[in-house]
Amino acid sequence: MTTDTTEATADATPPKSPAPKKRGLIDRYFGISVAGSTLPREVRAGLTTFLAMSYIVFVNPDVLSNAIVIPGVDNVFTQLIMTTCMAAAIGSLVMGVIARYPFAQAPGMGLNAFFAFTVVIGMGYTWESALAAVFISGVLFVVLSVVGARRAIVQALPMTLKLAITAGIGAFLAFLGMKNAEIIVADEATFLALGDMRSAPVWLALLGLMLTAVLMKLKVTGAILWGILAATAVAIISGAAVYSGEEGLVPFQGFSDGVVGLPMWPSDLAFQLDFAGLMNGESLVVGMVTVVLTFFVVDFFDATGTLTGLAQRAGYLDEHGNMPRAKTVFSMDGLAAITGAMLGTSTTTAYVESAAGVEEGGRTGMTAVTTGVLFLAAMFFWPLIGAVPSAATAPALILVGALMMGGVKDVEWGDIGESLPAFLTVVAMPFTFSIANGVSLGIISYAVIKLFSGKAKQASWLLYLLAALLLARYIWLS
Repeated sequence: MTTDTTEATADATPPKSPAPKKRGLIDRYFGISVAGSTLPREVRAGLTTFLAMSYIVFVNPDVLSNAIVIPGVDNVFTQLIMTTCMAAAIGSLVMGVIARYPFAQAPGMGLNAFFAFTVVIGMGYTWESALAAVFISGVLFVVLSVVGARRAIVQALPMTLKLAITAGIGAFLAFLGMKNAEIIVADEATFLALGDMRSAPVWLALLGLMLTAVLMKLKVTGAILWGILAATAVAIISGAAVYSGEEGLVPFQGFSDGVVGLPMWPSDLAFQLDFAGLMNGESLVVGMVTVVLTFFVVDFFDATGTLTGLAQRAGYLDEHGNMPRAKTVFSMDGLAAITGAMLGTSTTTAYVESAAGVEEGGRTGMTAVTTGVLFLAAMFFWPLIGAVPSAATAPALILVGALMMGGVKDVEWGDIGESLPAFLTVVAMPFTFSIANGVSLGIISYAVIKLFSGKAKQASWLLYLLAALLLARYIWLS
């Protein structure tokens, strides 16, 4: 009887549950498992982001070299490549390690053109003075982030505009992708027109687009990355003229300088800021304030809109549309601008191409860390980046753009007070080639309609203040 009772008791004992799987240090720090991701997925997403934005390694030096000319120095372009890689690496690493967000940073397109062609060539400032202006604007970013002003602005944006910002960034990405692939081209009569559908870039991009879409439909892991690599392989093997040359598009030219290049310290660019030169012989208000504020306002709304849209797409925003660790993430954006200026490049900011990594499954800072490490590696292997043509990364931008449009279904399209600001936000980004303009027009129109339709209390007082400041900016600082 004793034996039977013992056996019965043993049978009644519930089986022990398996011990929880131990999480590694990297997993615990970045919260990879908590975010429902894996380390391989985060690394793959970081690689995808890097490939989607790797063009900046050559494009940024190409733009800035128009303004940064140093007598007696014949390797300015190479130094600019090094500076671009270092600024992108540091910006992405601080965003990943400190803010723990999957958003990469690099010298911003548009801002570099403003730096070179408007401030230096057009307004007559030296490039050293322009770097000082970028530095000051970065300090302002950090200060406003620390005191919570940038977070307050994001919280003041209604959900309608947050959804529209995400969709607008998607439209902007798709526009960039189609432009890079020459599916759309400039036209004197109609501004835009359909490109030559027989050209190699168009066919390569369409091939990559369809292949990537099929892979995504089949739920193939790493579909976007495989699409980029497959299109690149086709470009190299086929000898298609899809690479930029001195006299137009050319086939892949091989690696004439090898695949490894020793990095160098940009001694003629780093720490060359000239704060006194911002005066430029004029009053302080006309000189420094105008240039600094223009850098500040454009990048403030560009970066804020980009980060908000990416956070919404990555699932970071809560039910009230608030972003966790907002002060930190915005501060890292400002810190990247400061660091980039000290290294010798125009404003470093969050990159909208980070959406490609987010769609690839990147959910934590490990994605941005991977991108940052790859930018460091690019200082050694930058010749390899030239093997990936713009037409190969264009499909990723178009597809991600399509996916980011999904949020507009939740906009109240039957209410003109909600639908018009959302519509203006979405279309203004690609039409004006500026995320900042889309955000600005959305805020202004939302505030005006609410104020004059008797619904003023439906918007935050801060939104009305922003609208007034943005109107002033367009009137006096455009």
